[in-house]
Amino acid sequence: MSTNSKKIRSRKVKRGVQKGVIHIQASFNNTIITVTDVRGQVATRCSAGACGFKGTRKSTPFAAQAAAEDAIRASMERGMKQAEITMSGPGPGRDTALRAIRRSGIILNFVRDVTPMPYNGCRPPRKRRV
Repeated sequence: MSTNSKKIRSRKVKRGVQKGVIHIQASFNNTIITVTDVRGQVATRCSAGACGFKGTRKSTPFAAQAAAEDAIRASMERGMKQAEITMSGPGPGRDTALRAIRRSGIILNFVRDVTPMPYNGCRPPRKRRV
């Protein structure tokens, strides 16, 4: 009697991440927090829209704070202790999200602003005539 016993595994494997990178993308309409490991593979992610905010309330600093707290809570459950932060975008939630991460107790190595700035890039649109 030989039984062919294959272990059934789920596709999503939850890995423990001790050190990672927290990406904050703050646009004028939403704030997206993505927590990755050092190689760039996404561990958790959260946004103001995923926290239940809709419409113009998504673009508030309070919504960004709630999104950051959710993402950090999920990553701390996986064992994250150290992090680096990269911020991009001009949105209103970037400073509030950073404050929420600082309060959480994760050790921050550095905070880097990676907002893309054009070196005299595209031609701007024409002046509006009213």
